[in-house]
Amino acid sequence: MKALDILTTAIGNSFRSRLRTTLTVIAIFIGAFTLTITNGLGAGINDYINTQVASIGAPDVMTVTKPVKATTATDGPAKYDPATASRVTSGRPGASTLELTDTDIAVIGAIKGITAVDKSVSVRPDYIEWQSAGKYVMSLGQFGSGIKIDLAAGKQFTAGTTALEVIIPTTYVATMGFANNAAAVGQTVAIGITDALTTQTSIDATIVGVQNTTLLGSNATVNSALKNALYAAQSVGLPASSTTQYASVVAHFDGTATKAQIATIKKDLVTASYEGTTVADQIGTFQTVIDGIILVLNAFAVIALLAAGFGIINTLLMSVQERTREIGLMKAMGMSAGRIFGLFSAEAVFIGFLGSAIGSGIAIAVGTIVSRVLARTLLSNLPGLHILSFTIASVGTVFLLVMGIAFVASVLPASRAARQSPIDSLRYE
Repeated sequence: MKALDILTTAIGNSFRSRLRTTLTVIAIFIGAFTLTITNGLGAGINDYINTQVASIGAPDVMTVTKPVKATTATDGPAKYDPATASRVTSGRPGASTLELTDTDIAVIGAIKGITAVDKSVSVRPDYIEWQSAGKYVMSLGQFGSGIKIDLAAGKQFTAGTTALEVIIPTTYVATMGFANNAAAVGQTVAIGITDALTTQTSIDATIVGVQNTTLLGSNATVNSALKNALYAAQSVGLPASSTTQYASVVAHFDGTATKAQIATIKKDLVTASYEGTTVADQIGTFQTVIDGIILVLNAFAVIALLAAGFGIINTLLMSVQERTREIGLMKAMGMSAGRIFGLFSAEAVFIGFLGSAIGSGIAIAVGTIVSRVLARTLLSNLPGLHILSFTIASVGTVFLLVMGIAFVASVLPASRAARQSPIDSLRYE
């Protein structure tokens, strides 16, 4: 009997006792359905987080600061140092940082693995206006240095351009008088900013895109050229020294760098008395929590599959007992123990495949509908979030896991069938 014949026979034998097979398939269906849904939930949430992370910062940059002694409620404040006191600025809770200078930027840029360093500056525009439709308060988020923004319309910032470009959030569109998201793209807006002498200046910029609402709220984003222009206008009247001190800088590194290489860069920064933090560091804990929750949910699904595995064992043991004389006849006709083992194992794997196919198929159908309904109702304020996302890889993993459990469950009954004596089997009543 060839492999194809064994498979065909196994499929036919699976339906000899339809009720028993159906009940076993239902048990597998429950586990496969649950596992597919939980995997889809994890994929959907992580995809959305990755999209938000891309809008917050590029994967090949890190924020570099110069930390001072960290303080907590137990060790008291750091000792006052008049030499550095004027350079201290606020940092993360429990710590503070020193202002960075152009000298610090040169030192950071010389560290192996860092390809470029951008100065981080604070820009506080007064308003944004389009065609005298009214002036509105403008809130700025991250600057567009290498970030990938989740757009509702338009395009990303043009790399290396000297043109002044801005991306506005969807919440600005109707308020500023645009007909829709697409109508805002390509329009010129005026951005007002006040300098140290209280003189207000207006700078024209082009809207190149409209951004979906993010987890961090609705903020406009400007490219490096516009950021520099706004900062220059804002700095008029300030002492020269105050325009060359920065709370932090953005260090660029090779986007193909491994985790070990990034860790080395961070270590070298620490050696030079600096501290580097990537976007992954900032969001990593949140993703770890999500992955942990999904792992727990997957564990419940696997428990259901293990219970279904015992159902497969019971189904095949009953089948072996009912087909004892048939097994004896196959052996008497020259069928080897290995092929008999393969026949019963194939039955179990087919039952596993059938249960996983039905479970995953229904899970995808139900999950897709639920995801679309939620996106239009409860989650409508989070554009781009599809709470359930199914990929070929995740569904394929469910199939392989279920069929693997089915195969393991078949070992005992298939081995019993393979070991049976043809003479004793033929005498079985």
